[in-house]
Amino acid sequence: MALLIPMILSLTVHEFAHAWSARMLGDDTAERMGRLTLNPLPHIDPFGTVLLPLVALMSPGVPFFGWAKPVPVNPARFRQGVNMGAGMALTAIAGPLSNVALAVFCAVLYGLGFRYDFLAGQPGIAFLLDRMISLNIVLAVFNMIPIPPLDGSRVIDWLVPYRHRPVWETVTRFAPFLLVAMFVFAPYVLAGPVSAMNALLDRLLFVVAGRPA
Repeated sequence: MALLIPMILSLTVHEFAHAWSARMLGDDTAERMGRLTLNPLPHIDPFGTVLLPLVALMSPGVPFFGWAKPVPVNPARFRQGVNMGAGMALTAIAGPLSNVALAVFCAVLYGLGFRYDFLAGQPGIAFLLDRMISLNIVLAVFNMIPIPPLDGSRVIDWLVPYRHRPVWETVTRFAPFLLVAMFVFAPYVLAGPVSAMNALLDRLLFVVAGRPA
């Protein structure tokens, strides 16, 4: 349960960021469906947000993972002048960026807790902040992998040159298999970027705390 709460909070912010960015571009589809909110309930997927993480927590060796209900985005509703491909890319990247921002915010709060001792005697809050930092880093990095339906694929779909479209369309056809493979090899693929981002946030935490890194 101590890991499930950070997961739900992080996924809620991620989906809210998708809905907010789409609204800023003119698409109010998510807003009209009640998804432009930081209330976790509209974003919860019974299987991906609750059941799967609980099974992982109760099963040693099973990776802790989950997802929320995808936010609906209709590029046809973007305001005039917004390129559909660019708009979809911006809407997609808003999710991982929100996780990075949340990890930075928690690192700063954690550092302030050390500096001013307001975390003394509050191990639960310290644990929550620590889990929020690490979990949001993983969510940001994982979601930027360019495999549909992950957010990174929207960015590639916009950037790929026309002459390379057939190659990209072949990749998208094999996306389900690539995604399964990614789940299997995720610890190895994500280790480098996640470690690098953790190191940066550790340095930020120590700077805010006023302690040498």
